[in-house]
Amino acid sequence: MAIVFFSDFGFGDIYVGQVKGELQRLAPPIPVIDLLHEAPAFKVRASAHLLAALAGRFAPDSIFLAVVDPGVGGPRNAVVMQADGRWYVGPDNGLLSVVAARALKGSCARILWRPDLMSDSFHGRDLFAPIAAHLAVQGSLPRDWIEHRDGLEIEFGGDDLPEIIYIDHYGNAQSGIRASGIPRDAVLIIGDRRIHYAQVFSAAEVGRAFWYENSLGLVEIAVNRASASQALGLKIGDRLAWA
Repeated sequence: MAIVFFSDFGFGDIYVGQVKGELQRLAPPIPVIDLLHEAPAFKVRASAHLLAALAGRFAPDSIFLAVVDPGVGGPRNAVVMQADGRWYVGPDNGLLSVVAARALKGSCARILWRPDLMSDSFHGRDLFAPIAAHLAVQGSLPRDWIEHRDGLEIEFGGDDLPEIIYIDHYGNAQSGIRASGIPRDAVLIIGDRRIHYAQVFSAAEVGRAFWYENSLGLVEIAVNRASASQALGLKIGDRLAWA
């Protein structure tokens, strides 16, 4: 078992350490895996697709602490969810909804419990981390801490997202499109550019842009030995089409 931490907090700021400190205080024997802290800031839909692509390779008893929460302190609910044997704790703002839509089985509940002290602006540390820690140590939550729901309030659905959802430090641009259903002779169109398929980087000439199926099974745009983001002027949210 492990707590898998996914956020848009950034490693260069003070927030990841504070959350992990709370997890260590409340669940000291439980390992914490830093899955990603550079999720697209404020971009819940893109982050939801990224989380769904990443989660499937983790053990069924993993507990995902997922926080991309631009509406923190507002009317959105806090939720705990089970999907295909894994737990997810986070805001009910759509972040968990792609995982939920693609799961074969699952359940969700609104979190009623509140700590004695809770910042209006840091629910990741004060609300979500204690819930994840309690699940890790106890395996369940007290009945009066939650209210079961038929589904999430904000749902994006399980369809692919034909947009760039993540750009890594190499400049490779990952999309929300699952590559398994895309013919290899399909031409990807982004803006006024037409990009052809290559299986791997070494199959493309140096400096050539191409699309390929990345290790998560998603369509990704790359340039061999260069930054696709810089070379093509790509950014998160850019729309993709096919020809």
